[in-house]
Amino acid sequence: MTPAEWQAACEGLAEADPVMAGLIACFPGSRLVTRGQPFETLLRAIVGQQISLKAADAIWSRLSAMVRCDSPDSILAASVDALRQAGLSARKADYVQDLARHFADGRIDPQSFPALGDEDIIRELVAVRGIGRWTAEMFLIFHLARPDVWAIDDIGLQRAVSGLYLDGLRPTPAALRELGERWRPWRSVASWYLWRHVEPLEVVY
Repeated sequence: MTPAEWQAACEGLAEADPVMAGLIACFPGSRLVTRGQPFETLLRAIVGQQISLKAADAIWSRLSAMVRCDSPDSILAASVDALRQAGLSARKADYVQDLARHFADGRIDPQSFPALGDEDIIRELVAVRGIGRWTAEMFLIFHLARPDVWAIDDIGLQRAVSGLYLDGLRPTPAALRELGERWRPWRSVASWYLWRHVEPLEVVY
């Protein structure tokens, strides 16, 4: 998304939802930062699966000191034990090496993604062990900057929606889908502000 598109998204969201308008006002001048390296983006998303941003950042820092996080070959050269010493679970260590193999042997071709729709890309990515829908959605947002992704399985979004819209009640998938409809076609941007409500530090995968 260009700065002009981000501004248009903010204006549309603020007009549609006064709660979102308040969130946007809390973070003036901020916007989504995308990563240009697809392997690193997917690797970071796997590292961050179902843990807090703080925990994910700590693991990423240790992993980055051990291997080149933009290099599938570097990940493949590391042992599972070494990856676990960085803080990855045994399962996540297996996942990141499987991801590296898919890039190294060409089964994942990032050059094809710009021409594909969101659901087409999700279907390709979830064929990789360790990449579920949530991880694929994070890739769409933080690498491809797709504007209308709504990851209802994300813990941070669930927490934000609970506190801001449901008086602390846990949102059901149906409630999340219904709420997301008011933010089309800018649900990725809405997600970014909801994440900032839960974690004031800027979210980057």
